Amino acid sequence: MTNFNMNNNVSMNYRFIGVLCFGLISWGAFGQNRTALQNLTQVLQSEDTLIRRFADPNSPHELQVYWSEVHVSADGLPTFDTATFQADPKTYFYPASTAKLPIAIMALEKIRRLQAEGYPLDEHTLFQVIDPKNNQLIAEQKTVLNLIQEIFLVSDNDAYNYLFDFLGRDQINQRLHEMDITNTRIHHKFLAGADNENTWEYKFFDQGQLVYHQPSIQAKKPIKNESIQGLHKGKGFVLGDSLIQQPMDFTYKNHIPLEDLVGMIKRLIWFEEFTENQRWRLNRDDADTLLYWMGRNTLESEDPRYREDLGYWDSYNKFLLYGDLKGEMSPKIRIYNKIGQAYGTLTDIAYIKEGDHQGIMAVSLLVNENGIFNDDHYEYEELGLPFMGIFGRALWSVYTSGRMD
Repeated sequence: MTNFNMNNNVSMNYRFIGVLCFGLISWGAFGQNRTALQNLTQVLQSEDTLIRRFADPNSPHELQVYWSEVHVSADGLPTFDTATFQADPKTYFYPASTAKLPIAIMALEKIRRLQAEGYPLDEHTLFQVIDPKNNQLIAEQKTVLNLIQEIFLVSDNDAYNYLFDFLGRDQINQRLHEMDITNTRIHHKFLAGADNENTWEYKFFDQGQLVYHQPSIQAKKPIKNESIQGLHKGKGFVLGDSLIQQPMDFTYKNHIPLEDLVGMIKRLIWFEEFTENQRWRLNRDDADTLLYWMGRNTLESEDPRYREDLGYWDSYNKFLLYGDLKGEMSPKIRIYNKIGQAYGTLTDIAYIKEGDHQGIMAVSLLVNENGIFNDDHYEYEELGLPFMGIFGRALWSVYTSGRMD
């Protein structure tokens, strides 16, 4: 069983500049309990060399942290005591696979809408994906539920791509805007050379009979990231076989601030905290299904593709608390999360439960020592994942026990 500790095996010379920039603070009155701000401050000012390296405001690691301690009253109503570090919707980080979180949720929403319109299908209904440009079969024998499982278990890109086009880009961004998730922009699939304006064609079958046909949907609303700091990153990027010696432009890449990711998860867990227009159009069972798969690990899936001997382990895709660890996770802790990893950026948004303790921890950071993007030379294993694990364990330990074990 994993032994939680705060030992850091990464040794480096580092001078900490003790300036902490916190925002969006909400204070809760819970007797003599420490606040989220006090807990987060203690961890960021700890003596751990890796934490201090990333927490330095002059660090190139672009650390953003959103931390919310959840306190539930006797009548079941939640109160959120929240603190943030450098988390700013107007400061860009590449969200990578965290974009799959809203897509998975909205795909199940769409299934419920189609049912309400009279189509005899559900999340178990088999469907085909067809390229309408050449009538080529892209995929078959897929179900929305299977794709949701693959998104949360192994962050599968194809699963996201199929659901992205099932929804359509205009519809994705319109739905988020309707829910007051207004800083997020979902631009693209995770597929080289993808057509993000025109979707594939979809055919759903029940016992061999066509029950729903969705022709290609064309996106008509151009979108781009505007009025955001940090859209041009690094000193160069690789394009094909060439090194382009200028910053990489993320103007037309997906953008999801940590605050929005947290809001998406809150809308699954605590319906009553939001107006009807701000909620996902799902029932409680749907939300519980999504949360169930967010909380599973690969070895709990019973999917023969996700075995330990094939390169998976129980903390696979659980960056916070376990980023630098492999081995059996603590049975006392359950993590419901979605990770992202691309272009040197690591992100994890996690709702964590241990007994009566509940919290939402969201962290994003950059590890790209050479300043070159898209060259596949990033310090994930050396720096990024160790920080995620060490920082996550430290903050959770301070919250639940008042000390860093």
